Amino acid sequence: MPKGAGKTIAQNKKAYHDYTVEETYEAGIVLQGTEIKSIRNGRVNLKDAYARIINNELFIIGMHISPYEQGNIHNHDPLRTRKLLLHRKEINKLIGESKESGYALVPLKLYLKNGFAKVLVGLAKGKKKYDKREDLKRKEAKREVERAFRERQKM
Repeated sequence: MPKGAGKTIAQNKKAYHDYTVEETYEAGIVLQGTEIKSIRNGRVNLKDAYARIINNELFIIGMHISPYEQGNIHNHDPLRTRKLLLHRKEINKLIGESKESGYALVPLKLYLKNGFAKVLVGLAKGKKKYDKREDLKRKEAKREVERAFRERQKM
């Protein structure tokens, strides 16, 4: 299965608005207890999440996984820092590229692949306001063209 393919659980649409994604990496997540059950129920939020390299390991910070409803008193902390699993070569490459000014590691998508929870992490460069406006204009123009094409086909 290609990178990023699988049953999509959560997407970070804001990331594509705020950043220009240059490269993506597929990473596994280290989970505790009932977290996978909450993920399978779709109770995940990637909106304010970001990734950091700490002691040559990749961690995701700010990802909210709601506690499992049928769980017990030993449920997990919803906002805890979770370790991401990548190959050493990929982590070393990310260390070098993310040190450059303006680059960030942003989680783009959480999905299930062959029964395992995976995160698509993007190496992204922040957009300026004028870049965001330009993208919105491009999207609007594309929508107008599609609308006109649909109207023309109906006739």
